[in-house]
Amino acid sequence: MAINERQQKARQFQDLVSVGPAIERDFEMVGIRSVAQLAKQDPKKMYDKLCRLTGERQDPCVLDTFCAAVAQAGNPRLPAEKCQWWCWSRIRKARDAAK
Repeated sequence: MAINERQQKARQFQDLVSVGPAIERDFEMVGIRSVAQLAKQDPKKMYDKLCRLTGERQDPCVLDTFCAAVAQAGNPRLPAEKCQWWCWSRIRKARDAAK
């Protein structure tokens, strides 16, 4: 069952596992203002935009954290393991190794 938009708006970035003040500032920098808006984003595009805006390549763990946050924003019942950024690091590294 999908969470409705009103419920999603009530959720805050601080409610998401792996999201602290620095990542919240990154969301603001790339124009993300709510969990509902975050749920509709592509983490890779967010990461690429952040790199462009800062003028430097960000640590890939930022991408992993974006993946965890977007997944949680879209599914508040996401399994606990997938809420952790390091789960997404393993997925990214496995995907990169397969290339």
